[in-house]
Amino acid sequence: MTAILALFIAATAAWFGHARTRDWSSRRLRYTRVAERPMAAGLIAGVGVAVLAAPVVAIAPIVGAGTAVALGLGVGTGLSRGVTGRVG
Repeated sequence: MTAILALFIAATAAWFGHARTRDWSSRRLRYTRVAERPMAAGLIAGVGVAVLAAPVVAIAPIVGAGTAVALGLGVGTGLSRGVTGRVG
């Protein structure tokens, strides 16, 4: 039962990170130099978020490293898709 709860939390974190970052980057970063290389910016942001989230999820009782990785993937893809203007 806790594995299902952990999976749900990781999926929710990834979805929330993707949606919020896509909205923010489409409004704020469209006409900056980040828009020239959206994949590199997404990779850097995703790895940064995963590294910053790792200590937080390490002390949480249910979630683990997979949640930090899922959040990093969500933020990275959200930034890449938000900068390029693709919706969906």
